[in-house]
Amino acid sequence: VQLQASGGGLVQAGDSLRISCAASGRTFSSYAMGWFRQAPGKEREFVAAISWSGGSTYYADSVKGRFTISRDNAKNTVYLQMNSLKPEDTALYYCAADFSIATIPAEYVYWGQGTLVTVSS
Repeated sequence: VQLQASGGGLVQAGDSLRISCAASGRTFSSYAMGWFRQAPGKEREFVAAISWSGGSTYYADSVKGRFTISRDNAKNTVYLQMNSLKPEDTALYYCAADFSIATIPAEYVYWGQGTLVTVSS
């Protein structure tokens, strides 16, 4: 499966932004999806994950209550709605896919190219 993330941009602290990840292929609904982010000089970290059906979701403590992951299997797309953004949310955001839901980057086989989110104070 090929993944294409989009929707990043420059926003102010407190703003909202929704990023998307479009997948190619007819088997998108078979995959669990995850969002990860990597800030300059830091390791890639888990943000959120969703099961193939959308029935299970997981969030990093740092984004819980502010971010929402969702998916539309008919559109082969997964979303990350980000509210109350903070400067520390600034990072390159990656989407990833695998057959099992996980919070560790090494568990995911397929990765998108990333979309940059910059939050100014």
